Amino acid sequence: MILDKLLKARHMTKTVNATKRLLSERGESNAASMASDVIENYNTLDDEQKAQYFHYLAEKFNPSAADVLSAAQIYADDPSADNLVWLMKVSEAPRQELLRRLNRAPGGTHMIINMRQQLLKLLPKKPELKAVDADMQHLLNSWFNPGFLKMHQVDWKSPAHILEKIIQHEAVHEIDGWDDLRRRLQPDRRCFAFFHPQLQDEPLIFVEVALLPDIPESIAPLVDKKSAPVEQNQYKCAIFYSISNCQPGLRGVSMGNFLIKRVADSLKKEFPSLKTFCTLSPIPGFIDWLHGGADLPLEQLKPAVIERYKEAIKLFNLKDKSWSDRLQDGWHPERASAKEKEALLALCSIYLMHYSPKRGGNSVAKFHLGNGAKLHRINWSADLSKKGIKQSAGLMVNYLYDLDKVEDNHERFVNGEVIYSRAVSQLI
Repeated sequence: MILDKLLKARHMTKTVNATKRLLSERGESNAASMASDVIENYNTLDDEQKAQYFHYLAEKFNPSAADVLSAAQIYADDPSADNLVWLMKVSEAPRQELLRRLNRAPGGTHMIINMRQQLLKLLPKKPELKAVDADMQHLLNSWFNPGFLKMHQVDWKSPAHILEKIIQHEAVHEIDGWDDLRRRLQPDRRCFAFFHPQLQDEPLIFVEVALLPDIPESIAPLVDKKSAPVEQNQYKCAIFYSISNCQPGLRGVSMGNFLIKRVADSLKKEFPSLKTFCTLSPIPGFIDWLHGGADLPLEQLKPAVIERYKEAIKLFNLKDKSWSDRLQDGWHPERASAKEKEALLALCSIYLMHYSPKRGGNSVAKFHLGNGAKLHRINWSADLSKKGIKQSAGLMVNYLYDLDKVEDNHERFVNGEVIYSRAVSQLI
């Protein structure tokens, strides 16, 4: 036991000392070898020690408060370019230079992504590490700028280790083995992924697309591995039905919106017959929102919408009987009453139309609406999986991408406005 503690302490000391050397003047010229030394030593730490290491970075590598204050005052007195540059220099945490030097080592980029994945797990209980995370995300946003990323189509001829990662990281609709994957890679199904030059064998994010005659109302036919392929002369709609991140350490680094736009441009060139680009998307958080009291900016809503909202909330009354209790009692979309269906569709439309731009709004809605899509249609009995019924009563959404209007729609959403169709507004 004592020997184990001594060995762990030695590992921690060696990691700290290697970090100091890397950030020294000598480390600037020998960064690659010294960075490899930091990586090697960091990898000997257990989870508890890694948390201690992050605390070390948080406490010892902050900018000097006195220097920042002095530089800020000098810039306030004389806002010249030189004074601004100096203020920016002294405001940057030394952690960022440490991470830049660490990135020079072979495998350094992947190492920093893994470090951030570990850090993200700690943040909920250790908010004092937020500055370390902010530095990591700041640099990763630059290093994983879409201008550096390569989009490749993943097909059945792709290397096996790439295909295995697609199966492993599919986060929306689980891939049930190789037969399921083979169906999702047939000619009427497409899969595109972003790759980075430093992580050539690691897909960063991928999107799955179905080429169909019409906009689908449910997910089951799209993920049925026994379904018959659609003939090319029937391709009218490109449906984005799943988008998955493969690198948890890149959370918050914007890539998905650029991937969808590149895929749409690529498909439009390949198939001029495609006229519609749309999603079939889940609504995670909808039922949780209802359970949480269905908070809304009521003062901004029309009286008729408020009345419809109150009636629907009263009908379900989840305070007396939770959603889990209802599901245990056998509630199912296909057995729901007409009033329940109307109430849930109304609540979902209100949720997506009026709550999406707010803090805590639906994450999928924020992604697509912020990407310039339009709230096109809400579909009943669209996802009858256990997960789908539990998180959204089986509802799914079509977000429509009008490629000529995405910039305008994006700007309006940023300003708090959701662009929606008449079909959605009529549900209220």
